[in-house]
Amino acid sequence: MRTLAKLGLAALAVVLLGGAAFVRFAVYPESASLPLADGQGASPTLPAPNATPLPTVNIAPATGWAKGAKPAPAAGLSVAAFAEGLDHPRWLYTLPNGDVLVAESNTPPSDGTFPGVKAWIAGKIMDRAGAGVKSPDRIVLLRDGDGDGVAEVKTVYLKGLTSPFGMALVGSDLYVANADALVRVPYEAGGTENGATPEKIVDLPAGINHHWTKNVVASPDGAKLFITVGSNSNVAENGLEAEKGRAAIWEYTIATKAFREYATGLRNPNGLGIEPETGALWAAVNERDEIGSDLVPDYVTAVKEGGFYGWPYSYYGPHVDERVTPQRPDLVAKAIVPDYALGPHTASLGIAFSRGANLPPAWTSGLFVAQHGSWNRRPKSGYKVIYVPFADGRPAGTPVDVLAGFLDADEKAQGRPVDVAFDKTGALLVSDDVGNAVWRVTGAAASQ
Repeated sequence: MRTLAKLGLAALAVVLLGGAAFVRFAVYPESASLPLADGQGASPTLPAPNATPLPTVNIAPATGWAKGAKPAPAAGLSVAAFAEGLDHPRWLYTLPNGDVLVAESNTPPSDGTFPGVKAWIAGKIMDRAGAGVKSPDRIVLLRDGDGDGVAEVKTVYLKGLTSPFGMALVGSDLYVANADALVRVPYEAGGTENGATPEKIVDLPAGINHHWTKNVVASPDGAKLFITVGSNSNVAENGLEAEKGRAAIWEYTIATKAFREYATGLRNPNGLGIEPETGALWAAVNERDEIGSDLVPDYVTAVKEGGFYGWPYSYYGPHVDERVTPQRPDLVAKAIVPDYALGPHTASLGIAFSRGANLPPAWTSGLFVAQHGSWNRRPKSGYKVIYVPFADGRPAGTPVDVLAGFLDADEKAQGRPVDVAFDKTGALLVSDDVGNAVWRVTGAAASQ
């Protein structure tokens, strides 16, 4: 009854919040005033906030791919299905023997805490965008044993998980970032199933789960793990108590079990990667909503130990968010400006550095980024895989489309890219949680 009452209050709030505001959005919808490119690069244009009483809603209803349809690759590249018929595939991890692990996952069950009216409404909107399926809570193993570019083996590798996402192999231990804890199972090369019961290593902040995804990557020496934890709100509207330990990247030292915040003020960090030339930790971060279609750009950045990146008090360094109370000018003064903007509301998730990729030369010195796609920008943004050129360990140029065509002519989502990784041959793999597939990108001459 309590839940029903809360849902009734939410419905009432929609009506109360609506009124003139709803009419305004239905007849005179807020939209971007700048081209998407202005919100990309090392120095993005950041116009004045356009605060909206209701979120801008411009979803792409999920349809999936018609038989034989697939994304559109850039010139000189080819794409084909590596695996199809998956169940909401989210994150990818390539094992040393070439097997590919896929976390099939979605939002964990509610703990009974009401997330707030706006978050509840946003959740209902996201259901239409393909995010409403029950979480499979498992990791699937894909194997291309005959080398034809298609996985002929597909088995459930690991069960007993809670909305799993990131994975990292260190020695003979496979770590998995669940929505509520980092867990570990023993790994044996060549095995297609793992019957071990996951061992909890450390609890991770959970509850409400406005942002539930947790990723993990190992340091180059394998001594430490870096784990992402997203915020529990847009701009701390659930109170700062609900944000303890969140909007951060955590560091876990395997030998000593020490667990500490490595960097903070990162609203929703997802993709993690080690830049091969400098050894620096990089992250893809989703920024805040409801201040217009031009704000705020998602970004990738080198993550500085002890660094503070602004959330919730400011964005892109010193740009104060007036919606947050109390203000913290002391923290804003030391907020770090991110390295590279990826465009507003693109929902940039997985990243992969391309050194060693078996692709044409134009694609072998940079960063691939999977953009899951916007639900609250007009016009839509993301819904593609892009490439950011790098030089000397830093972004050096404008982003280039790698895979497009995830939206059809009616702007419905045939697919939504989530993560990117490289297979044992150096081809690019892309998980697609609406198309329920993993795509494989190669040079056109090397296509299977």
